[in-house]
Amino acid sequence: MQSLGREQFAAVVAHEFGHFGGGDARFSGWIYRVRTSWYRLLDALAAQRSGLNAAFVKFFGWYAPYFDAYSFALARAAEYRADAEAAKAVGPRVVGEALVRCELGALRLQREFWPALERSIPERAAPPPGLYRDMAASLRDAGDPAWLPQLLARAADYEDTHPTLAQRLAALGVEPGAAPAPAQSAAEALLGDLLPALEARFSEDWRQGVAPVWEERHRQHAQDVARLEALEGATSRTADEAVEFARLSAALRPEADALALFRAALARAPDRADAHGQLGALLLERGDATGIGHLKEAMRLDPGCTELALHHLELHYRRVGDDAGLDEVRARWARLDAERARSAHARGVLTLRDAFLPHGLDAAQLAALEAALAGVGGIGAAWVARKRIDADPDGLPHFVLLLKWRGLVARESAKLQAVADALALPGSFVVVTGSGRRIVARRVKKAAGEPLRPGR
Repeated sequence: MQSLGREQFAAVVAHEFGHFGGGDARFSGWIYRVRTSWYRLLDALAAQRSGLNAAFVKFFGWYAPYFDAYSFALARAAEYRADAEAAKAVGPRVVGEALVRCELGALRLQREFWPALERSIPERAAPPPGLYRDMAASLRDAGDPAWLPQLLARAADYEDTHPTLAQRLAALGVEPGAAPAPAQSAAEALLGDLLPALEARFSEDWRQGVAPVWEERHRQHAQDVARLEALEGATSRTADEAVEFARLSAALRPEADALALFRAALARAPDRADAHGQLGALLLERGDATGIGHLKEAMRLDPGCTELALHHLELHYRRVGDDAGLDEVRARWARLDAERARSAHARGVLTLRDAFLPHGLDAAQLAALEAALAGVGGIGAAWVARKRIDADPDGLPHFVLLLKWRGLVARESAKLQAVADALALPGSFVVVTGSGRRIVARRVKKAAGEPLRPGR
């Protein structure tokens, strides 16, 4: 409503009603329910000791891409039908103008508005007021004229739920062209005096929601600046400090030669996955395909880098039109999904085959854990160990907390849930008692060492 004129906004409303009129809402609901059912089934099997789990994960890895591809194709056909219905109501030209302005507005927010807001975090200790008012001003601007050809040149992809802008305009029979900014927005025309009140309300909701993260990032920036200055003033740096110096320089010094700094850091610390990942991403952003090797090395050294590395590789392969590279990335995404399913399964069960390690928590974390258990009450002793998760793609620790009650507990499941709700551990965890699992309990105790005694 803020970016479109009244006629153009009517085109958007007509498009949405077009989905209902064509039965697309029922179709979309069915597709959503089917997709949700598959993923619920995957989660349910992952939480059980099911011998079918591995077979299902393999099947799902094969089936899901086909299901998504076909359902996305049907979704794109539904968008064409809804556009046609909107054109009957307000005319093809107005629908085309609405499509162009929506695409340009989204691109303006992505390229200018949100990055500018991000850049203000170091200077502002708290989020700014009036976000929705400022966003409206950005949306009403026509934007860079060069953006429209870029949007029209975007290639179609089978993973898109919507056709491209060029395809939708062609289907409407409308010549591509920049739509002028409206003299009065639909928000101004239809909301009147309510508009500033809504802008203020939504802006304040946003401020409250992002304030903790914003303030933490502001503090972190000040710490990073101080740390970079300390590293700059040091007479020598360790290999790890060389990587840290490259990372902070790339983030805080736009004029720094980040490529040279990361190359120098990797010469001293060749096994640092994060340095390979950042150098690879920088190289690909500059169109240098040697970055591919660095991203693959980052994934090899640290599986936790896989998701971010695949994201950069996918962007690069799309940009250069490398279909073979895209197929390789999609296959790796499928393997990552399967690995996560196996990891979720391992986190949901305790078996005699499990191996346990020392928890690795520091004194402050142990003290916080003991205080949380004391707050629940009724716990005589607690042992915490870390379960080994093989081939975990995210490297997230998984803790097993073994409890011994102090006295009788009437509703043990409710008590275990109360304990789980009170905990905040740096990873996933499961809370159990030794009842019915004496061998596992003995192994957990051995790995845990001295128990916590929150009842003291």
